[in-house]
Amino acid sequence: MHIAILTFDGFNELDSLIALGILNRVRTPGWRVSIASPTPTVRSMNGVLLEAQATLEDAAGADAVVVGSGIRTRDVVADPALMARLRLDPQRQLLGAQCSGTLVLAKLGLLRDVPACTDLTTKPWVQEAGVSVLDQPLFARENVATAGGCLASQYLAAWVIARLQGMPAAEDAIHYVAPVGEKEEYVARMRANVVPYV
Repeated sequence: MHIAILTFDGFNELDSLIALGILNRVRTPGWRVSIASPTPTVRSMNGVLLEAQATLEDAAGADAVVVGSGIRTRDVVADPALMARLRLDPQRQLLGAQCSGTLVLAKLGLLRDVPACTDLTTKPWVQEAGVSVLDQPLFARENVATAGGCLASQYLAAWVIARLQGMPAAEDAIHYVAPVGEKEEYVARMRANVVPYV
């Protein structure tokens, strides 16, 4: 089972790396989570240099793809050659998008007639792409989920885990990363946001 997190130059560390950390809490044989990028390295919005573990072409064959966000997402969607490399298919993959990653799914035509979540900065651009934006942290329909707000990445990661490994595995992953003394609250909040879409 391969989960690819699409990560571009200018990426938001919280969106890609929180998902990476939570998704890697699953300890099932064959479970693999990778940062997939268009280049061998990408630099975050705060200057962190990250080495890609997979290519965008590898992501086309992944079981699940999470599209991360960043300050250059509008440059990504304006690049026809780059967008052509994103061969995502909700008929055979789980697809998730975090914050401005929602704009990528919208521009790929994968959110037709599906409302979506995104961050407040990206909201007008997603609306311009013809997608209705919801005021909530997570929404999913069938195999496509979107999340809005950096810390909603925990819900998107939990949704992927729940869909691929079941809700108990998602609960275990969130319980592990949640603050001491607040673990049950975090698990309950995750369940409230994720269970309706599993």
